[in-house]
Amino acid sequence: MSVMESTPVRHDCPFCQIVDGRLPATRIFESETVLAFEDIHPVAPVHVLVIPRAHISDPSALDETTAPLMGEMFLVARRVAEQKGIAASGYRLVMNTGRDGGQSVFHMHLHVLGGRMMAWPPG
Repeated sequence: MSVMESTPVRHDCPFCQIVDGRLPATRIFESETVLAFEDIHPVAPVHVLVIPRAHISDPSALDETTAPLMGEMFLVARRVAEQKGIAASGYRLVMNTGRDGGQSVFHMHLHVLGGRMMAWPPG
């Protein structure tokens, strides 16, 4: 059984609630397995989250069966950057894992950040 088959939507997870339509979100892209939407607390002019529809807590919960999902998430991130007009100037992709890594919602998500110069080092 794959990670995605064994991780149903969780009713207490805000991102699962967005997937289910129980919480509002400005949706940018949708497929059968991935959803992209505007972050409600943006830290850049463009700040979109790309999430799996299935509840996967963080990258440490991934296995070999999720490689196509990860590929789709990164392809969607590129598509979002193109749609938002930041692909040519550049953008940052961030995936936080665990509390010390800065993860605040424990449903795996990829941040697409752009529209301004990004500082280094982050955090």
